[in-house]
Amino acid sequence: MKKILPILFLLCAASANAQEIIRNKKDNDLKLSSLPYYNYGKGLGITSPDSIFQFNIRFRIQNRVTYFDNEGQDPYYEGQVRRLRMRFDGFVGNPRFLYVLQISFGAGDVGSEKAGENLNVIRDAILYYRPNTHWQFGFGVTKLPGTRQTVNSSGAIQLTDRSINNFKFAIDRDFGFHFANLNEFKDKFSYNFKGAISLGEGRNWATNNPNVPAIKDNNGLSYTGKIELLPLGTFKKDGHYFEGDILREPKPRLMVSGAYNINLKARKTLGQTGDLLYEARDMSSLLLDAIAKYNGWAAMLTYMNRVADNPVTVNPTDPTLTRAVFAGQGMDYQLSYVFPSKYEFIGRYSTQKVADEISAYSPDTDQFSFGINKYIWEHALKLQSEFTYEKLDFANGSSANNWYVRFQIEVGI
Repeated sequence: MKKILPILFLLCAASANAQEIIRNKKDNDLKLSSLPYYNYGKGLGITSPDSIFQFNIRFRIQNRVTYFDNEGQDPYYEGQVRRLRMRFDGFVGNPRFLYVLQISFGAGDVGSEKAGENLNVIRDAILYYRPNTHWQFGFGVTKLPGTRQTVNSSGAIQLTDRSINNFKFAIDRDFGFHFANLNEFKDKFSYNFKGAISLGEGRNWATNNPNVPAIKDNNGLSYTGKIELLPLGTFKKDGHYFEGDILREPKPRLMVSGAYNINLKARKTLGQTGDLLYEARDMSSLLLDAIAKYNGWAAMLTYMNRVADNPVTVNPTDPTLTRAVFAGQGMDYQLSYVFPSKYEFIGRYSTQKVADEISAYSPDTDQFSFGINKYIWEHALKLQSEFTYEKLDFANGSSANNWYVRFQIEVGI
């Protein structure tokens, strides 16, 4: 009997631990999709027999063809694999210790090769510790907690690209410490706090080019804080992490959020992205947005700005060469309706005004987009068509009118 009791105790402890792992696995499946990714189901997963290791593999592809007609240029066609990504996630040892890896292969993702800089195929490489359902702490490179459209996966947006303001004003991926406090409830007031302390240089960026004037200014950090409010409770299946009301919310749902980022001694024109400046600059960004869904209707409103003192930088060896922080502000207005047949109409208007100090470098822009989508398997398999027109107003009083038509297929697991 004395020998049997310890064995029974160990069996009970093992059973309780297995049940806890199973509970945490279910929760981790949910929370992994609540990181900056759209959840295409479970992907292809492998779990070790002792349940101490889990490995999921996912992929997605965006193939597109576009016809461009830009004023002053000959019209042209462009066909490309816009995005081709592989994503891996799971846990090691204990479901509280998570990992997320994402690499990209498309030319538009990797970017052009530059002398002295690494070819950057890494999109995300981050380790998470989740002590409970409310807290998560990450170390590595992933998206900063910015606007809703930026945080959402590019595979979970309604039009074929994010807005011009997200391209110019968004805070992007960065390496550092990331944390979140999640307090989400189905039909009650919910709120989340998110933040990061990061390097401010962008995703896994490095250079060994001694001719970069701003290379010596490498002692600044980037600080980001964000609050998200869901006054009516959470969306179905984390619906605030994908655009469009493809699940046709039976009750109205609303999310409002605000984020602030200060990037000290930033070395790029867009903060974490863009061209290298000739001198480091301090810059700050304010990001506000709201998203609402109900019965097939979805609306999104976003305000973004970037401020920097003395945004124009000058090459110290050649004063004729200058580069400027992209400072200014913009607004996005987006409205859509998904029919029960899973066809969707989507319209977006974006307006962008650059700061007076950089008006000689970039025009003010108004952009109108209209799209028709067909969802076959939510955002994981969809057909997208889009028409976009934009008007550019330059500082010298001239203007230009451009437009394009695009067809895109998205597929992923």
